[in-house]
Formats: sequence, structure tokens, C-alpha cells
Amino acid sequence: MGIKSKDIERHKDRMTTTNKTIINFGPGPAKIPPEVLAKAQHELCNYANTGMSLMELSHRGKEFAALLQSVEQSLSDLLSLPDDYKVLLLHGGGVGQFSAVPLNLLGLKEGKTADYFVTGSWSALAAEEAKKYGGVNLVYPKRSNFTGIEEKSGWTLNSNASYLYYCDNETIHGVEFPFVPESSGVPIVCDMSSNFLSRPFDIKKFGVVFAGAQKNLGCAGLAVVIVRKDLIGHSLPHTPAIWDYGKQVAADSCINTPPMFNIYILSLVLNWVKENGGLEGMKSRNERKSTLIYDVVDQSQGFYTSPVCKTYRSMMNIPLHIEGKDGKPDTALEQLFLKEATRRGLLHLNGHRSVGGLRVSLYNAVTVEETQILVEFMKEFQRNNKGV
Repeated sequence: MGIKSKDIERHKDRMTTTNKTIINFGPGPAKIPPEVLAKAQHELCNYANTGMSLMELSHRGKEFAALLQSVEQSLSDLLSLPDDYKVLLLHGGGVGQFSAVPLNLLGLKEGKTADYFVTGSWSALAAEEAKKYGGVNLVYPKRSNFTGIEEKSGWTLNSNASYLYYCDNETIHGVEFPFVPESSGVPIVCDMSSNFLSRPFDIKKFGVVFAGAQKNLGCAGLAVVIVRKDLIGHSLPHTPAIWDYGKQVAADSCINTPPMFNIYILSLVLNWVKENGGLEGMKSRNERKSTLIYDVVDQSQGFYTSPVCKTYRSMMNIPLHIEGKDGKPDTALEQLFLKEATRRGLLHLNGHRSVGGLRVSLYNAVTVEETQILVEFMKEFQRNNKGV
């Protein structure tokens, strides 16, 4: 990315006062590639030889217009994006799209209803938000525990739905779709916030794909939204302008000042993905990383347990428990695991507050080598505490 190796190494070796290398396994905000951080640091005070920081430039100026164009081109290259799709870069992160999607798409049909898969906390929240604007049909009844996806024989789809919504990867519960649901022609909307660009996918199967940036794309506060053009222009009358896809398309995502620095970081991350093998390269490294962790779990003879059915295990977010002698999670041992991991610089391995336990997040920027360090720690911890 045009940065000296010593600058990259400075960010690879982010050290603590105890002289330990820090590895961020957090679920988001997640690790950003060191090359991206080095480039951003280098250009922070002088973007594109303007003598100013990007954060000081006009969002109406030629420099930022060129940046927007470069982001759209990078996404087009990575996704083989057809001409009938439009990229939007919007405020509000992924949660903002929980409202934007129904506001823009429920009006596609008179019934103003939508089908929702509820496979975890985030899709559940999205379904609740959509109820404010129209009818919501749950494809199958909401479960008390999210450990997989109902067999197709248990689905109830509405042929008159305006769209079909699902979350491709549930960050909290670690459930990932291994397929794209069949919708019989109903436009498919997909929240890919926590696995966007982690592997190839066929954009032509979707009407809308969106992703919050703080997982695989950079800084929190930005959402990448990819919309098929025939779905634009059907917003409900009370849709705020900032959420109206048609108005944002007409304004090139600049109805108001967009999150400019976040978009800049996104542009660097997209270049990094392209330079590291594109989506096939990301898939290869992510499969290696997740296999390393799941192998430890499956070979631990029940010391580590994963609540998710194997068919639906996530490559990105791996929730775990340490099982006690009574067959229930040993919360004291899990806390010891987190304490020891933190002491070694392995950070943010705690499970979400709603489910507890442990969670390993393996976004694109986490390396195979860093994952192997965690694997060795997990094995050592089991050896030292198996009889506890």
C-alpha cells in the first residue's frame, strides 16, 4: 500500500506496558489490518497532497468524490457487481438499516408485509424494528436457544411478501447460513455485517445486502448498502430523507456530510483485501482459522463445547463454553480463562453479555499465526485445568 515496512511493523507490534503483543479477537470494533493503520497514519495530516487531513476537506470536493468512486469501483471489482446495483455509504451502521430496509421496501407490495428469519439476536431486533412499519411474518417460530436453522420443511413463506430478510451470520450466537434461502422471486435482503467479504457470494441472488463496517470493513458508524436499482423509489411516505435509498442515490450518499474518515478507512481495507487474494483469499485464510479453533473444541473431549450445530457453525464468530463436572458451563473456569488470556495479550474473548461464556471472533484481519497462538493457549489451559 505504498508504506515503509517499518511503519507496518510498528502497528503489527502494538505493545502494552508489559511488553506483550496484543491480539484482538473482539467481535467489533474488530482488528484492522496493520497496513491500513500505517497508511492512515501516514496520510492523516496530508491527504492526497492537499496539505489537509481528509477530515478537514469538503465532502463536495473533487478529492472526496474521487474517494467515493474508488470505493464503489473496489466493491464492484471484488463482488463482480452488475450495472443494475448501486452502492450506498450511509450513517448509522447496520442497525440503522433495520429501519431503512422496511421503510424502503415494504411499499413494494400493497400488503406491506415481509418474511423474516429469526436465527439470533440481531435478526430478532431487525424483525421487531420492521413491525413499526408493516407486517412481519416469521418464517418459523422464534426459538428460545439459537443453535441452528430450521429445516426447510418447517418454513412458512408468504408469496405476497415485499421481501425476505435474514442475517447471514449471527455475531452473538455464531450461527451462519451455509446457503442462500430460496424465495420464489421475492427480493432477498441480507444483513452481512459480520461476514461481509469473508468469502465469495453471488450478489445477483440479493435485492439488498448491507454491512456495518466495524467487523471486516473498518470503523464503526458506517454501513455499506448494495441495492438492486429496481427496488429503489418505493419508500414509504414518512421515510426520513437520510434513510431513503432513492434520495441517497440521487445525492451520491451525500444528503448530508457522510462519515468521511470511515469511508477512507473502508477504501484502504478494500485495497488490502484485493492485495491479499480477494474474496477467495479471505475464504481460504478464514477456513484455516476457524478449523484450527473448532478442531481444538472437537478434540477436547468435552472440555470446550460449542452450542451451535456443526452444519451452521460460523467462520467468523465462535461462541464456546468450558464444561464443568455437572455438565453445565463452569463460569469460574471461564473467568480464569479470560484472565489468563488477557495476561498473555489475547483480548476480547468473552462471550456477549446476553449469553456469557467465551467467543472467538476471526475477522479477516486476524491472521492464521495469531489464531495458532490462541490455539496453543487453549490447549495449555485445558492441560492445566482439566481436573479442576
